[in-house]
Amino acid sequence: MSVNFEELDHAETRFGELILRRRRALSLGGTEFYEVKLDGSFLMSSLVNASEIALTELGLAALESPGPDSAPQQIWDVVVGGLGLGYTADAALDHSNMRSLLVLEYLPEVIAWHERRLVPAGERLCSDPRARIAQGDFFALAADAGQGFDGDAPGRRFHAVLLDIDHSPDGVLHSSHAAFYEIAGLRRLADQLHPGGVFALWSSEPPDDAFSAKLAEVFETTAAHAVTFFNPLLDRDDINTIYVSRRQGA
Repeated sequence: MSVNFEELDHAETRFGELILRRRRALSLGGTEFYEVKLDGSFLMSSLVNASEIALTELGLAALESPGPDSAPQQIWDVVVGGLGLGYTADAALDHSNMRSLLVLEYLPEVIAWHERRLVPAGERLCSDPRARIAQGDFFALAADAGQGFDGDAPGRRFHAVLLDIDHSPDGVLHSSHAAFYEIAGLRRLADQLHPGGVFALWSSEPPDDAFSAKLAEVFETTAAHAVTFFNPLLDRDDINTIYVSRRQGA
C-alpha cells in the first residue's frame, strides 16, 4: 500500500468498471477504509455503513415484533440481496435466531473479495456455517417463485428478504431491475416469503410516497424509515431510507 491509497482489485462488468480500493483519510486522522467505485461513480464505503446495518436491524426487528396474526419467529431463514462490502449480511449473523443466511450476489468479483479476505467481513461470512454466498441474479430469481432464491431447494420460502442492490426504486443499476419495483414484481417477491414474512429495502433517496403506495398494495403493513447519519467523507449528515413491509400472517 502506498501511503494513502491501494487498489485491491478491478474488473470490467455489465455495469461498468468495478474497483475495490483501500484508502487512508488524512483528514480523519489517518483512518483506513475500503471503498468501491462502479462505472466511474462512488458506490459504497466502509466509513459509511450505518444505513446498510439499519437495513438488517429494522428488517429483522419486524420479525421480532410480529403482527397480531403472526406467531413469533423463533428461527429465521433469511435472504440478503447484494453482498457489497458485507455489512448487511454480517449484521444479520449477530442475531441468535438466524438459522440460515443466503447471500445472493450477481458479480463473482465481489464474492471473490470475500473469499480472498480482501475485505473485513469476508472472514466471518465465509466461515460461519449459517451463511452461504451464492452467485446469482436476485431480480431474475425474485421473478420466479416456482424456482425461488435457493438453487438447492426450489420453491423454498424465507422469513425475510433484505435487499440492497440498486440506488433506489427509481435509480436502478440496470434496466432489467426496474420491473421488480412494480406491483407485479413485488407480488412475486412476496410469494417467496412465509406468512408474516418481511421484505426490507435500502434506498439512497428520502422516502418515496409513490413507492410506499405500491408496497401497500402488496403487503399487509409497510413503513418507510428515514435513517440519518453523519457522512465523514462529505462532512455532513445524509439521509437514506429503509422500507420495511410485512406479508399477511397465516
